[in-house]
Amino acid sequence: MRVLQLGKYYEPHVGGIETHLGLLAHGLSAHGIELEVLVHGAATKTVQETVRGIHVTRVGALGRLMSTEFSPSLVTELARPYDILHLHTPHPMAMLAYLAARKPTHRLVITHHSDIVRQARVRGILQPLFRAVLARADAIIATSGRYLESSEELRPYHSKVRVIPYGIDLQQFSPALKQVPSARDLRARYGPRIILATGRLIYYKGFEVLLDALKSVSAHLLLIGDGPLRAALEARARRNGVGDRVTFVGAVPNQDMGQYYGAADVFALPSTARSEAFGIVQIEALASALPVVNTSLLSGVPDVSLHEVTGLTVPPNDARALAGALNRLFEDVELARRFGARGRERALERFTAERMVDETLALYRDITATSAVTAVQVGLG
Repeated sequence: MRVLQLGKYYEPHVGGIETHLGLLAHGLSAHGIELEVLVHGAATKTVQETVRGIHVTRVGALGRLMSTEFSPSLVTELARPYDILHLHTPHPMAMLAYLAARKPTHRLVITHHSDIVRQARVRGILQPLFRAVLARADAIIATSGRYLESSEELRPYHSKVRVIPYGIDLQQFSPALKQVPSARDLRARYGPRIILATGRLIYYKGFEVLLDALKSVSAHLLLIGDGPLRAALEARARRNGVGDRVTFVGAVPNQDMGQYYGAADVFALPSTARSEAFGIVQIEALASALPVVNTSLLSGVPDVSLHEVTGLTVPPNDARALAGALNRLFEDVELARRFGARGRERALERFTAERMVDETLALYRDITATSAVTAVQVGLG
């Protein structure tokens, strides 16, 4: 079976979807799938390379349009042979290229990572494009049942959607991280109470709400990530009088994140909009046996860490409720420990990379089997 994964970016680009795509590619390849990855590149020329055994084509871009690279060469690249094209959306350029390309006979699978939430005008312009491609899909993957039920973009195609949650490499995240020397050093420097939060410093992450909550929480915040709001968030921390209890760590490679999970007591995901479709970092926290405080968004976020099971869920944009949840976990050490243990169990049961790959492979086999049966029936007719 030949599979072409069509996404926006690929490692070493850092991001939740890029991490997912890398794990999926390696997992499928380990099962004997003949796999290639097709993504945008950083230059104007197309580059072919092998990344940790995976063949990757990075297509040259002529510029950016509607928050994505403009890469007309995607059209010709899609002419290569494959049995399944697995498209990761939202990705307007790839969807446009798909409709324009002369493609081989294939089946189309789409993983819908997120609706277009904030840009209402852009959403209106792109809606016909999304509909045209989603209507052609043999199967659509949603990453959580809650997101599926709340997605206007997926609603017309509900019958061909299968829920396959993200998975992560649990060898990298575990309770044993607390014993790592670098984690102990971080705890000695910033403890005894440490909140960990991580993500791009952008509008929907809600880090400004977390900084407001910190005024009522006696703890140190390690905020990992970078982005356009960094200066504004640093100014807010100083204005709130908590600047000495917030460390803006900056971007950290995924392979170096373990020490921070090992040092922390609580993980916070204070996101404020459905643009936070899932929050993969929550899985890393659960796997590391950290209790999670998240928000009750109409997205997959509350489906990952469950309220009063693996952590606490509070309303978005509510600094007082967020502070109350954090204080409750700091003050009730046994509750925090119990949430952490259950979180580890949940990660092992539901969010492993192996399960994600197995369920994706089963979907591939289902749609190719259906294709074969249809071909036989047509031939008999």
